[in-house]
Amino acid sequence: MRLRTTVAAALGALALVVTLPTSADAASGDFLYRFTGLDGTPQYAGLIDPASRECITLPEVADPGSSNPADSPWNFTDSTATVFTDPDCEGAFFTLRPFGGHASKRLKLRSVVFS
Repeated sequence: MRLRTTVAAALGALALVVTLPTSADAASGDFLYRFTGLDGTPQYAGLIDPASRECITLPEVADPGSSNPADSPWNFTDSTATVFTDPDCEGAFFTLRPFGGHASKRLKLRSVVFS
C-alpha cells in the first residue's frame, strides 16, 4: 500500500513540474552600444530581443586585430547584461542592470551575455 501511495505522489509531483511555465529563451527589449566605423566616425548598433544564457560577440568589434572595442552600452532588456572586454565572453566583465542600466564610453566591450 505504501509503494502505491509513494508512486502516486511522485507522479503527481512530476505532473506539476512538467506543467510549470518555463523561462523565455530571449531577453525582451533592446541592448544598444557605440562603436567606431571604418571611416572613424561613431556608429550605433543594437541587439533586439537577444538570446538568454548565450554568449554574443558583437559583430562590428569581433576582431581585436582590426577594430576598436565598442563602448557606451545601454541595457533596455528585462535581463541583466554582463559585458566582456574580449570576444567569446572572456576577459574583464561588468554587469548592467535590466531596464536602463548603462555605462560611459570608458567601458569597453566586445561580447555580452544576458541572464
